[in-house]
Amino acid sequence: MSYTRVATVTGANRGIGLAIVRNLALQYPKSSFNNGPLLVYLTARDQSKGEEAIKLLRNDSQLKRAGALAEDEGLTTIKYHQLDISDKKSIDDFALFLEKEHPDGIDFAINNAGIAMNGFDAKVVKETLHSNYYGTLEATERFLPLIRDGGRLVNVSSMSGHLNKYSDNLRRSFLNAKTVPEITALMEQFRKAVESGDEKKQGWPSAAYAVSKAGALIFTYHVMSLDKRVTGMTKAVALQEQQKGSRTLINACCPGWVVTDMTKGKGTKTPDQGAQTPVLLALGDIEEQTGLFWQHEKPIEW
Repeated sequence: MSYTRVATVTGANRGIGLAIVRNLALQYPKSSFNNGPLLVYLTARDQSKGEEAIKLLRNDSQLKRAGALAEDEGLTTIKYHQLDISDKKSIDDFALFLEKEHPDGIDFAINNAGIAMNGFDAKVVKETLHSNYYGTLEATERFLPLIRDGGRLVNVSSMSGHLNKYSDNLRRSFLNAKTVPEITALMEQFRKAVESGDEKKQGWPSAAYAVSKAGALIFTYHVMSLDKRVTGMTKAVALQEQQKGSRTLINACCPGWVVTDMTKGKGTKTPDQGAQTPVLLALGDIEEQTGLFWQHEKPIEW
């Protein structure tokens, strides 16, 4: 079967990621992108959990009532593919797979995968940054060139990455950063401050997850800058984006306080409610807005 649209969702075997896949299938038929069958790659680290998620969706009562999936004569096919964003080889393997299977490109990439570890120490900071910052950065760099002109890239972040938790000097450093290497240097500054037990004195919050998401928020802004020909993540990607005059829209969002395993069952939103902003940024009419931080289906200050 051939597909006219292709999407990827990372960290999609449960919680918000699974709900994003579900809502892509439900909302795609009425979106302006609908020009034929949609293929969604549900990605997860663990194959058994990914395949179990596929089974859940195939038996989902709302998807069946809507006739959303191909097996019910709908437009959307969902397939599992292994992806661990903390593993560079895994990201490269998936990108190469997409290049081979879809030489004309993909349309939507939603980077949802991430970790929230218990406790706070140098080890927790190192592992959290490795996944949430460096992994998302690597995935963004690899997937962005695969997205067809006019497509969408969405980085699912968190309000915990908001910059109001930092000293004035650090906040200015984040906002004044002009390149991804500058942002990466700030992440390394945080890691070293934690190793020396000096992070509070330097103006950092004692929160690995929050800092990793702040880094992801800011570099999303600078990926956006590629399309405005201002700066970029790498010279190669910047040149490519400049040459093609890219219309790809790139945004970050907070899904809200969602009841998931990551929040230990606490929250005020269901996963389906949390999925609405990421899916809007992938499929909706957002009036060409790019490089913004969104929550509750609208841009907010970060």
